[in-house]
Amino acid sequence: MATEMSCVWMRRILLRPKPPMPSQFLKHSPPLLIPLVSSHRLSFSTATAACSLPDTLASVDDDASSTPPFTSPNKSSKVLLKGMRYHELEKWVQSQGYRPGQAMMLWKRLYGNDVWAHRSDQLEGLNKDFRKMLSENAEFKALSLKETVTSADGTRKILFTLEDGMVIETVVIPSDSRRNTVCVSSQVGCGMNCQFCYTGRMGLRRHLTAAEIVEQAVFARSLLTSEVGDITNVVFMGMGEPLHNIDNVIKAADIMVDDQGLHFSPRKITVSTSGLVPQLRRYLRESNCALAVSLNATTDEVRNWIMPINRKYNINLLLQTLKEELRFKNNYKVLFEYVMLAGVNDSIEDARRLADLVQGIPCKINLISFNPHSGSHFRPTSDEKMIEFRNYLAGAGRIVFMRPSRGDDQMAACGQLGKPGEIQAPMLRVPEKFKMATQVVV
Repeated sequence: MATEMSCVWMRRILLRPKPPMPSQFLKHSPPLLIPLVSSHRLSFSTATAACSLPDTLASVDDDASSTPPFTSPNKSSKVLLKGMRYHELEKWVQSQGYRPGQAMMLWKRLYGNDVWAHRSDQLEGLNKDFRKMLSENAEFKALSLKETVTSADGTRKILFTLEDGMVIETVVIPSDSRRNTVCVSSQVGCGMNCQFCYTGRMGLRRHLTAAEIVEQAVFARSLLTSEVGDITNVVFMGMGEPLHNIDNVIKAADIMVDDQGLHFSPRKITVSTSGLVPQLRRYLRESNCALAVSLNATTDEVRNWIMPINRKYNINLLLQTLKEELRFKNNYKVLFEYVMLAGVNDSIEDARRLADLVQGIPCKINLISFNPHSGSHFRPTSDEKMIEFRNYLAGAGRIVFMRPSRGDDQMAACGQLGKPGEIQAPMLRVPEKFKMATQVVV
């Protein structure tokens, strides 16, 4: 009972404004929210939604999207260009009285030809009247660069300020193998409350728009291509649960793979999820991009604790859904992510169960070292034990990798992004048998 009540941590009243202007591409300001007064069991929050059980997970239903709870009054009548797929941009350009060819020239200056325009004065080569129209009716930037931090291993963490003053973090991970990756955020904070993740301490403030997601990749290329080489890969593994914001994530991925623009390969864009089953099913049917599933446990007892979403969509349902959906995908492998927590999910028995669980699912397994952060009571598994775990899985015929931590000295590694405020998501009750492993005093 104590665990269940500690999960009810975000309740809010949304003041619904008058219906907004019809264009889906107009810039938005944040929703108006009034938190309830907190009690000994409920803390208030300015988040627009949450996914902690039992109360708020009920809102993560079969069609979680960025509609009613996340819409807001318009602050500007200008169209945000990076919020449109190409056919939408072309239609808008034509509605302003210009040829479709002008739309393609604009698209290439936004995303291709090494221009990555953020302002109308960067549109050299476009018709003068067209540029004037754009300066009067269109907005080029969804993000403002706040700070770039470089870690000892060369990883860059980029902080962006949003129009409403909120801050998100993006990470660029260089590689000697010419595989440079940008790790993008999909939400401000996260409502999943995974117990090992620092971002989860923030709770969910709001979804990012498609433009705010896309522009992280645009900025990564424009800022760092000359230093690290071409950005070849995108992973939706920054702040937030991507499939909780599925409409904007799918749209952003569509924009990124357009072969006249950023031209990322669909197989080099990976969207990660904690296991929102209905959205996962939709994603596999609508997108050709890659999928990563953050599994992190081999029993419902452990996953219910460290990943509360499991209480709504348990391991069996999650894996059965993957088996069903992957029958319709050709040459497609799911990436299972497994954060190793000392004394919690890193035993050989866990390795045996993991090998059995993924039987029949075309997949690869990434073993990830836990990256410590303030307030966490987990410890990373030792290198020796991770190797032993990996070797067992490999011996069982599974494709398995150990993913090294990158950027952890600057809080840029997996599970370290964000900045929780004074009001944070709760740490859930630790099951009795794990209290010693997590250094919790009985």
